[in-house]
Amino acid sequence: MSGVPSDPQSVLPAARPKEAGGGSRGISDVWQWLGISGDAVGTSGTLRRTFLYSFASAATLVAVVNIINVITDTRDLPLAGLAGPIVWEGSSWVTLMAFFWIPWIGYRLAPPFTRPRWKLLVHIPAAFLFSFVHVWGFIQLRTLVYWLAGDHYRAGSFWPNFGYEIRKDVLAYALFVAGFTLIEHLLRQQQLIDMPGQTLTFDIRDGARLNRVRLDEVLAVASAGNYVEFVLRDGRKLLMRSPLSALENELGPRGFLRTHRSWLVNAKAMTALKPEGSGDYTVELGNLEAPLSRRFPDALAKLRGE
Repeated sequence: MSGVPSDPQSVLPAARPKEAGGGSRGISDVWQWLGISGDAVGTSGTLRRTFLYSFASAATLVAVVNIINVITDTRDLPLAGLAGPIVWEGSSWVTLMAFFWIPWIGYRLAPPFTRPRWKLLVHIPAAFLFSFVHVWGFIQLRTLVYWLAGDHYRAGSFWPNFGYEIRKDVLAYALFVAGFTLIEHLLRQQQLIDMPGQTLTFDIRDGARLNRVRLDEVLAVASAGNYVEFVLRDGRKLLMRSPLSALENELGPRGFLRTHRSWLVNAKAMTALKPEGSGDYTVELGNLEAPLSRRFPDALAKLRGE
């Protein structure tokens, strides 16, 4: 049995070999990461359903707020009539939902419980961009509608509009990310309730190639640059383009624990836990050894059954 290397990356391939069809591979990798293709429990598409349910919920709630604003505007601004508030609020709704994918990408890059925590900083530029394109978009839409009606939309300077809207847009962005988190959690918990005792599978997609494996056959998942490597019981090692943090979010409810910044282990596959000094441990998974850093005390407690 080999010991844990001083650099966990040394057990992984240093570079991904170049293969034919790189363009289609890149697109497929993007779809996989965004949740367009299958994930845990075969091809049930939990991520895809999370996005669609969140989109539908957000579209409904934002529309309700916009309708309330239309009613308020027609009462407070009688000279604007009904058409003006409908155009204002309708253009805001259209652009907000058109760029709904921005908070989704922010969520996929850095879920709220991701590690290390500094990754959450990605939400700052993402929220800024979300607000920027929202304001720019509804100004363009209103200008177009007014022009088609033979009128002129007086938007004023962009930056005062942006300064007014960004506070509301940042709140909307945060609520969207919170909604993604809640809906994905509920969907994954429902899967466990609906399929007790059923063997769970995971689709490891490498470009156009798909390998469907049983989760109980996966010993560990290790980071390999822009890829992750799945280590299986039969000795196979399969690569997939994905950040490890995204897989932690997907596989955590299935019994996988983050034991190191570069490792996820299948807790059910552990055969021994060996102290290495200074608070670090080695997790033995049959013939595989994975590091357990002292920086992950929750994982240690769960592996000990505490």
